[in-house]
Amino acid sequence: MSAQTLDSGAEQVGLRAKKKQQTREKISHQATLLFLERGFDKVTIAEVAAAAEVAKMTVTNYFPRKEDLALDMGEVFVDQLGRTVREREPGESALAALRRAYLAAAADQDPVVGFSGPEFAGMIAGSVALVARLREFHEEREAALARALAAETGAAPGDITPRVVAALLGGVHRVLFGETMRRTLAGESNDEIAAALRGYIEVAFDALEPSLADYAVRAV
Repeated sequence: MSAQTLDSGAEQVGLRAKKKQQTREKISHQATLLFLERGFDKVTIAEVAAAAEVAKMTVTNYFPRKEDLALDMGEVFVDQLGRTVREREPGESALAALRRAYLAAAADQDPVVGFSGPEFAGMIAGSVALVARLREFHEEREAALARALAAETGAAPGDITPRVVAALLGGVHRVLFGETMRRTLAGESNDEIAAALRGYIEVAFDALEPSLADYAVRAV
């Protein structure tokens, strides 16, 4: 097999992946427009498919659950804390890494930590299904963090410590996310919310400092 053939094959794979990503983004975009216009619960999968100009089965292939059409950053959200721990700096604890990451996300007004805007926040708050799915994402994220902590600390299978730590850290993130949503729904601007969050982040992580400052510190 020639190098040219290999390059051609790799190019085709890349084009297919790009096309799939474009299709996914188009479906999600059209779904979001419909949800914001009419409310999540009043829009059907068939209507999303028609708006995106794809088959209904294509929509469900990309988004098996209707809720994930609206919360399409779910995978990023679930992996967020575990990834931060895995990528922490030498000499940095899990707590310090997560504090640093949250401060940066608040400064960037990152949608993943709740800076979604009043219309989107209202859409979520107005749907029992979306509120329930968001709760599932929080639980899945905490479980993923526990797995990352166990791997990073070499915890034994029966050691409950990573799960306890993940519950504490996950709880802090859940409270801060909820506060961002609450303030968004109350009509505060993203700048106002980001300014308030800086203080809340310090208070929340300072509360865990005595017990977690030396936990899961990456070797220098």
